[in-house]
Amino acid sequence: MIRLVKIKFRPAGRHYDFNALNFELKAEDRVIVETDRGRALGIVVHPPVETPRSKAPEDLKSVMRPATEEDVVLANANAAREGEAARYCRQRIAERKMDMKLVRAEYLFDGSKIIFFFTADGRIDFRELVKDLAHNFHTRIEMRQIGVRDEAKLCGGLGICGRELCCSTFLTEFAPVSVKMAKEQGLALNPTKISGQCGRLLCCLAYEYDTYTAMRKCLPKCGRKVQIDGRDGEVLEQHVLKQTVTLRFEDGTRVRVNPEQIEKGAMGDLGTAPPAPAPGRRQSPGRTPRPERPAPAPSPGATPAQTPAPAPPGRREGAKEGGRPAGPGPRREREGRPQSAPVAKAPPTAAPVASADGAQPPAADAGKRRRRNRRRHKRPQGGGESP
Repeated sequence: MIRLVKIKFRPAGRHYDFNALNFELKAEDRVIVETDRGRALGIVVHPPVETPRSKAPEDLKSVMRPATEEDVVLANANAAREGEAARYCRQRIAERKMDMKLVRAEYLFDGSKIIFFFTADGRIDFRELVKDLAHNFHTRIEMRQIGVRDEAKLCGGLGICGRELCCSTFLTEFAPVSVKMAKEQGLALNPTKISGQCGRLLCCLAYEYDTYTAMRKCLPKCGRKVQIDGRDGEVLEQHVLKQTVTLRFEDGTRVRVNPEQIEKGAMGDLGTAPPAPAPGRRQSPGRTPRPERPAPAPSPGATPAQTPAPAPPGRREGAKEGGRPAGPGPRREREGRPQSAPVAKAPPTAAPVASADGAQPPAADAGKRRRRNRRRHKRPQGGGESP
């Protein structure tokens, strides 16, 4: 068994587990502990509790000793030196024109290191700044970039409720907050109303979110049709904390009732079911189909429209007169050329003998027409006709 004690180092800081050893400690006692950054002065949150070794953290550190008056005086002296260190650092930042904002400077208990907390939109090259600080304070320097929520936690302040910021008083960790929490509690989605000093959503939006969610399940949803005393009404508004709803009847009157007064089995969806989509047409889920546009009525005296004649079987719709059909269509395959039978070679014939009058006898291929080169006549200039 190990005696675990929870210790914090800031008023609203995170709680850490330490081995109390044989020290008798109680809440609000000051102790000196060994941390990864060195020795530190902490405050006891809860008295030591007997815990099995299997449930204790692996890298558990121990309490060195209870703090003395000299330790408290040294801690107060370090706190006074932190203000001077912060002023000098802001001066060097302004001289070097660096795009960063210093939030706080913190001395370790033994004075071996100074930690400077700052905020910036992006990465900052502060190597030259660290050299200036180390040369002036003659100790180790650490620059730590934090977010806007941590800035509000370190600086403190007052919220829109008039109380001190939750993060600087009792919140040890930041829980995620969403706009859905504000909607569930019926708050106006005004950024100035639901945002804190840090510019983020209020941390207190998460305090009652689970309660609102559980209580809203006992009420009918807005827009539902219900019946009460034989009258049909519509749920107009929910009052979660009072567990009542406001109904609006067909005559326009409104009344606030309890869910127990609503007749059981009378609640249903408001309105009629949407029309079924046309066959062969896909419809996105959760989307209401567009109503069909009515056909225009024929004007008096107008002749009925004639039905176009069907296109010939070899012609597609959209084809032009005497042209290629428009749009993509199946390509017509070309028919192959007929294969002619091989012609046997004729035996060589004797040379033709001229007749007595000198005329040549007709050749064997005289019946075939010889292809003549067509002579093109040039058109004379001046627009005249060719001869």
